[in-house]
Amino acid sequence: ESDLPARSFVEKAMKERMSTDASGEIIVFPSGGLPWKQHLYDLEKEMGLNEDEDKMIKFVLYTDQSGMWRVQAVSVEGQAFQNRLSLPEEWRGVRDEDLTAVAGIKGCKFCHAAGFIGGNETFEGALEMAKVALAGKGK
Repeated sequence: ESDLPARSFVEKAMKERMSTDASGEIIVFPSGGLPWKQHLYDLEKEMGLNEDEDKMIKFVLYTDQSGMWRVQAVSVEGQAFQNRLSLPEEWRGVRDEDLTAVAGIKGCKFCHAAGFIGGNETFEGALEMAKVALAGKGK
């Protein structure tokens, strides 16, 4: 019951997803720390998004405690270490200016070696990281 308020944040983000990105595969939370994963899986089922892999949420954007924007890959339900879509391989384990150069996106801070999370100084940068990852999903 204690995470019911979190569900409303996840639901709001999912309803507004098309204004975040036309793909509908990226959602934004005002801040991190929400227990969001199970709510996301449940809401996708309720909204019928789980029936088409192309409609499922791939990335969640939020700020961390320091104010950095994070882009986190959504894991496959029941598979904690398998992402629906990871951040690009060439970004993984790269940081700061090196990542900005490799990604071609201003303000990059890091990409985890497993490709499940990255960071950017700005919302726009984090959103661009997610969009680039989505654009490369056919590779």
